[in-house]
Amino acid sequence: MKVTVHRKAHFNAAHRLYRKDWDNQKNENIFGKCSNPNFHGHNYELVVSVKGDIDTETGFVIDMKVLKDLIALEIEEYLDHKNLNVEVEEFKTINPTAENIAVVIWGKLRAKLKESLELSVTLFETPRNYVTYSGE
Repeated sequence: MKVTVHRKAHFNAAHRLYRKDWDNQKNENIFGKCSNPNFHGHNYELVVSVKGDIDTETGFVIDMKVLKDLIALEIEEYLDHKNLNVEVEEFKTINPTAENIAVVIWGKLRAKLKESLELSVTLFETPRNYVTYSGE
């Protein structure tokens, strides 16, 4: 029997959407206000979903304290109050769109979970704009 558990998290970060190989006009045409050379910020909301079999000894898919601590260490401490373009290694070469941020988060968490567990991350950039990545 597979069950999915979810843990919410939060971080604040600034970013700029742009491509270095495009001029400012093309960046503005494609990314609009999100290409502001002085950056802009978001209050990101994250939902981490872990699916797996219920452990017969503990009754858990994953210990929620373990999941909470993993998210705090690997994601919140890594991204919170950062300028993603400048301070986060992955985004020095990858445009920090919500899609790419979700993929990076998924990769960092996937590396720390048992292979038998399925992982999905949903990242809210705003209350109405969000993305989900499950490793596909």
